[in-house]
Amino acid sequence: MSYSYYQFPNGRVACIDDDCDFPSLNQALSEPNGLIAIGGDLSLPRLLNAYQHGIFPWFSEGEPILWWSPNPRMVLFPDALKISNSLKKTLKNKPFDVRFNTAFRQVISACSHTPRAGQPGTWITQDIIEAYCTLHNAGYAISAECWQDNTLVGGCYGVKIGKMFYGESMFHLVTDASKVAFVHLVQKLKSEGVGLIDCQMKTAHLARFGAKEISRDDFIDNLSSLILA
Repeated sequence: MSYSYYQFPNGRVACIDDDCDFPSLNQALSEPNGLIAIGGDLSLPRLLNAYQHGIFPWFSEGEPILWWSPNPRMVLFPDALKISNSLKKTLKNKPFDVRFNTAFRQVISACSHTPRAGQPGTWITQDIIEAYCTLHNAGYAISAECWQDNTLVGGCYGVKIGKMFYGESMFHLVTDASKVAFVHLVQKLKSEGVGLIDCQMKTAHLARFGAKEISRDDFIDNLSSLILA
């Protein structure tokens, strides 16, 4: 397939339209963070195709859609989940009513309003919210939620295809609420046979849960076997 390209100082990136396939992953820029394509849309088929190839959208309001495939990739193998002693105490005390998929739009909307260190705005635009709610309605995007007195106080969401899960974002209004939601989600995914949780890019927060970096090639090898499982 023939692409037009946008030139960056450290290389060029394919421009895609609604009908273009994604280019090969070996065409992704090594920096910043594996940018592989610009353009396209956020339709259900496009998003499913992206995730099936280890690609995800990440862009700010006013920017074209940017598609990424980082190398290395931060992942969590469910069996490697680490829970700190303090969080174990919180889990034992059960301060939250943990639910799944009862308020997906509320969770992603709350994530969009959560300030992030080093980020002046949010990448969870209204277009992203609508696209992932479509994924949820189709059975691919899921949420884990922590409630207190029937008020949503924390949660996380992501995309599940086959035995592969792609974590997207989390939020909390009460201490430990997002962590508790995340732990319950990992345990649920493990019980369903999910073999790998994609965390996208390295953060100290996820490393404390046992996440680690692997090469893009290793990530794709795992993805290929799990996505059709």
